[in-house]
Amino acid sequence: MLYVSILSGGYGPGRPPDMARKLYIKTFGCQMNEYDSARTADLLAASHGLERTGRAEDADVLLVNTCSVREKAQEKVFSEIGRWRAWKQERPELVIGVGGCVASQEGAAIRERAPYVDVVYGPQTLHRLPEMIGPDGRAGPGGTAGPRGTTGPRRLRPPAVDVSFPEIEKFDRLPDPRADGPTAFVSVMEGCSKYCSFCVVPYTRGEEFSRPFDDVIAETVALAGQGVREITFLGQNVNAYRGAMHDGRECDLALLIAYAAAIEGIDRIRYTTSHPAELTGSLIDVYEEVPELVGHLHLPVQSGSDRILGLMKRNYTAADYVEKVRRLRAARPDLSLSSDFIVGFPGETDADFDATMDLIDAVGFDASFSFIYSARPGTPAAELPDPVPLDVKRKRLARLQARITGLAREVSRAMVGGTARVLVEGPSKKNPEELRGRTENNRVVNFPGPPQLAGTFADVTIVEALPNSLRGRLVYRSGPAAYPGGSAPLRRGGPIAPSDGPAASRAGSASPPGAPAAVP
Repeated sequence: MLYVSILSGGYGPGRPPDMARKLYIKTFGCQMNEYDSARTADLLAASHGLERTGRAEDADVLLVNTCSVREKAQEKVFSEIGRWRAWKQERPELVIGVGGCVASQEGAAIRERAPYVDVVYGPQTLHRLPEMIGPDGRAGPGGTAGPRGTTGPRRLRPPAVDVSFPEIEKFDRLPDPRADGPTAFVSVMEGCSKYCSFCVVPYTRGEEFSRPFDDVIAETVALAGQGVREITFLGQNVNAYRGAMHDGRECDLALLIAYAAAIEGIDRIRYTTSHPAELTGSLIDVYEEVPELVGHLHLPVQSGSDRILGLMKRNYTAADYVEKVRRLRAARPDLSLSSDFIVGFPGETDADFDATMDLIDAVGFDASFSFIYSARPGTPAAELPDPVPLDVKRKRLARLQARITGLAREVSRAMVGGTARVLVEGPSKKNPEELRGRTENNRVVNFPGPPQLAGTFADVTIVEALPNSLRGRLVYRSGPAAYPGGSAPLRRGGPIAPSDGPAASRAGSASPPGAPAAVP
């Protein structure tokens, strides 16, 4: 049966005309990519009426948002889009696009290897997708509708490739954000100017640039108005944020957090990913001054060896890192830390690795992202000699991961019997009859409770520590602050009430304690 092609307006083996147009996005990599994918979905919903789907086979537009940080990133991309090639042959009107960091790195070479790809776009040009796809939803051969049941005359539109770095233009052209649950990401800066010897990010996302302060606050206020209770500020080097304020001053991440904490409805704030060299005194002080900032920080150290840190061009020593952790925990004694580790960096000796293990024990990380080093094309470290055998690297990685897993279990076990405040994110993934909440130290707690609690804070008693989650029991409270199900969400120190916390935002503005002026 022939149906009107949904995007092109022609007729072909599409789907019935009363079905919504569909967008599928496969996302690889970091939380910044997750944010970009969500904003891409918002953008194409506004421009083309596309509805996001989790089933690739149902989609009219197929996008893969790529990451080039890990090994074999390109192969993962071509493996993914290779599965879509047969669909493209059956449905020529299907749009296939490749975005993200691999797209930025490879550019038009993607189409040389996969000519069935219609659109190639970089992280800073996703806002141009509506124009790249075109008003009829086609990037490649297009068609105009003829009489019903026939295909009209065909025309060609050349495939679109745009991997430039227009910086702030991207955010100016994105639609208003749409919340999906009680948590949300807000991108505050992009790019990186650190040029660590192993990292490809400066070459794929460009130099650092920060969004204006007013824009970040406006987006956060909009999300809070949609029921978001926890925001995560995002950036490749987020604590390097330096946003221009409307009065000519410059806002750093510490001040941004203080303003965001004053927005009514925002009760938790996180940020990622940080660079230890940018962890300033003012940012450390915020952990003592702003209770809305969670007691968890992801602070990548990469190695505990000063020699390896020098080769990585990280611009700090292990002692520098430990001192900053000491100051952080003086400000927030219960602070939980996670980190990134690269094992087997070129030339890493047993002594270098032992120094990393010593650092882990000294700091007490309770989570990590750890990987064997893989050379990224075009980075300085890719040219370094690497005499360390792969089996040695694997043994080191297993030892490191076992140690951090053990530390994480110790922390989880210590939580048993205590009460934790969780943000209820929705039904448990394993048992939809239960709820899933997240603690400040980023642990998932599954517990029985009424579904009305979704999107609120609840107190739960931790009753069991499992390898990847916790089991809890809801703590019911009575009184005027009780919420659906009979339990009251808590701030630090007591139930949430309209008068609690910093001054509520007014007309889209927010003022932290002691702030010189509100946003107009």
